[in-house]
Amino acid sequence: MQPAPEQDQTPEGIAFPTDPASGRRSTSEASRHILAAAAEAVSPEAAAAIRQTRNWRKGYVEHFHRLVELGLASPEAAVAIARAALDATRREFVFHGADGDLPINDAMTQSQDELTTLTIDGRSTEGPAPWTVPVDGEALSGDQLRVQLERWVCRGVMERSAADALHRCLDNPDWFDLSDRTFALLGAASEAGPLRWLARWRARLVAIDVPAAGPWNRILEEVRQGNGVLHAPVAANAGITDQDLHHGWQEGLGANLLTQGPAITRWLTGFDTPLDVGCLAYLHGEKHTRVSVAMDAIADALQQTNPDTTIAYMATPTDSFAVPEAVAERVMTAWRERSLVKKAVQWPLNRYVFAPGVTRTYGCSNGKRYGIVDSTITQQGPNYALAKRLQQWRAIVARAEGRHAVMNIAPSTTTRSVTSNPALAAGFAGADLFNVEVFAPETTNALMAALWVHELRYGKAASRPETTLDHPFELFMDNAIHGGLWSVPYLPRTVLPFAAAAGFARQHMPGRRRKG
Repeated sequence: MQPAPEQDQTPEGIAFPTDPASGRRSTSEASRHILAAAAEAVSPEAAAAIRQTRNWRKGYVEHFHRLVELGLASPEAAVAIARAALDATRREFVFHGADGDLPINDAMTQSQDELTTLTIDGRSTEGPAPWTVPVDGEALSGDQLRVQLERWVCRGVMERSAADALHRCLDNPDWFDLSDRTFALLGAASEAGPLRWLARWRARLVAIDVPAAGPWNRILEEVRQGNGVLHAPVAANAGITDQDLHHGWQEGLGANLLTQGPAITRWLTGFDTPLDVGCLAYLHGEKHTRVSVAMDAIADALQQTNPDTTIAYMATPTDSFAVPEAVAERVMTAWRERSLVKKAVQWPLNRYVFAPGVTRTYGCSNGKRYGIVDSTITQQGPNYALAKRLQQWRAIVARAEGRHAVMNIAPSTTTRSVTSNPALAAGFAGADLFNVEVFAPETTNALMAALWVHELRYGKAASRPETTLDHPFELFMDNAIHGGLWSVPYLPRTVLPFAAAAGFARQHMPGRRRKG
């Protein structure tokens, strides 16, 4: 049995807690404690099972799935689980500085070097850019885009609600004039994020990203080509001007979410308008969990300060999700109606591969039934699972407290951060064998940017607290673009080896360009 990955050195800023048993900062124990606390809110038996799991890296998938089952029992159960999980996260994680470890809530009130603001105007004088979606090298718009949206629905790549939302965007091009909105982008240079489009839709942008040339040169280029306005954080003693940045990034520009959370929060609260906060940052390994905790602390503080502040996330499709009964029935029907050849080939392997994707539906106290699609990919690991589930919990709690929280599921995308994992890259390259579509970054960011606009403009959007949902999990069901993972009849991780084998062969075929 391989031990779960541990942190050998204490990082500055947001950090995993020290495990009393080992004296080290254990990623596994923190995750176990948080999930156990979440389960304890509704099921002591489930909490005990979590605590007794010895090989966390192998056993975590079952418990993340179980929390979805427990949350489906009633709307109240889902909210109770989310609240308990967020409370436990604040107890577990710490902010490490010169004075040692501090609770995150205490650290958020500590003084840090202040940030000042550098404002940069886009150079374009044109109006909002027409919304188009790049697909296979062609920018689709108008009727062509409408046809493509319907194709995606028919192929089970996106849900009907997502296509309807995007049709509304086409019907209302005036929605894309965002000169009345201020977007705070945490992880602004995210490859699948909406920066490029927001910068061309006259938005007021407040960008947070690490002080480094790579992300900031991209941010500056996108903003200057657009018609929006950028407000960037600068160290108080840096003395940077717009003219200095004509030669690229300068030291002192940017802010680190992991280490400067208190200063970032104070800087953001200084803007004179409610913010639309996009939590977009991604880091490898355990840093992804830490940066998600950092974004959560910042977003929560901003909404506590100004309840009109909205928060938004792009949810991963590779998680366990409650789905409408009709979706569950669709998957179960596809499983039953497999060809005799497929059944004959798969039968000896069903315990190990080609396992059914959905096997039952669950009754809820609201009188409805739901299914669960488990698209967890174990290669992404428990740190990734916790980081993304934390965002779901925050969206549930924020909305329960009467705040606007956007949580749209984005398709698997061939970003550099994802395809740097050879197994995932190969799996993506062969995913079409199972009717799963993996999107290019430029396609994903065009779709997700428009969905975010939809949630801010459409008066009946599911993300709005005044819109009645029968269950909090319906927030994730709405507008889902899952790439087909909610339609494939098999449990995705049980067919990943076959997709990866096919993808690997394709990647290494003579004369074939490698995807991603």
